[in-house]
Amino acid sequence: MENLSWSHSDMVATITIKRPPANALSSSLLKELSAVLDEVESNDEIRVVLIHGEGKFFSAGADIKEFTTFQTGDDFANLAEYGQNLFERMETFSKPLIAAIHGAALGGGLELAMACHFRLVSENAKLGLPELQLGLIPGFAGTQRLPRYVGIARAAEMLFTSEPITGTEAVQFGLANHAYPENELLDNAYRIAKKIAKKSPVSIKAAIQLLNYAKTKEFYSGVKKEAELFGKVFVSEDAQEGIRAFIEKREPSFKGK
Repeated sequence: MENLSWSHSDMVATITIKRPPANALSSSLLKELSAVLDEVESNDEIRVVLIHGEGKFFSAGADIKEFTTFQTGDDFANLAEYGQNLFERMETFSKPLIAAIHGAALGGGLELAMACHFRLVSENAKLGLPELQLGLIPGFAGTQRLPRYVGIARAAEMLFTSEPITGTEAVQFGLANHAYPENELLDNAYRIAKKIAKKSPVSIKAAIQLLNYAKTKEFYSGVKKEAELFGKVFVSEDAQEGIRAFIEKREPSFKGK
């Protein structure tokens, strides 16, 4: 695999995102993640999965340069649907998925982390959904998951301003469970993962199924609408300007078209 590596020990599998420098989520990375989940799901020696990023970041967002290869809004909407389906699979996965976040989890990176069953963070990590800065919107169910964790008002502020929050704030707001100094993050993540791995896989699977009943029909309607609007926004002049500005490393000039 080009974008991921994985291994397992003591009933805990570790999936490492390895796409320097930013561990950006590309369509190929998402497909590799799906393939790894297939292997993990069929391996009875694995009871818990830990996901983290190699290098400076967990994942600093989607692969913006890949966006320039899409020809139509439908192409963009299809990408959104693929990511949404994968992340829904993660949230309903029969084995606990834990995100260990350092550096940054932004855009698609945060959406991936929110699809895990819970998140552990370094105190100085940055978490946010900055898509509106590019004239876009989140496309992997971020608009539906973020309000579940931090509330509508806080989610609105994070979306509208594109400003990230720190790991410490993420715990205060309900987006993450625990924050640690960065050099202690993985040790604590494995400590918690191994504690969970001692539980009965039968009861863990049942608990995951029951937790997902907390999602309403409106959640799934919102996810479907997000994919639709993701495609429509992509073909706007503002979105194209935002993508160009990002690649050219300048401030975008939006016209409202």
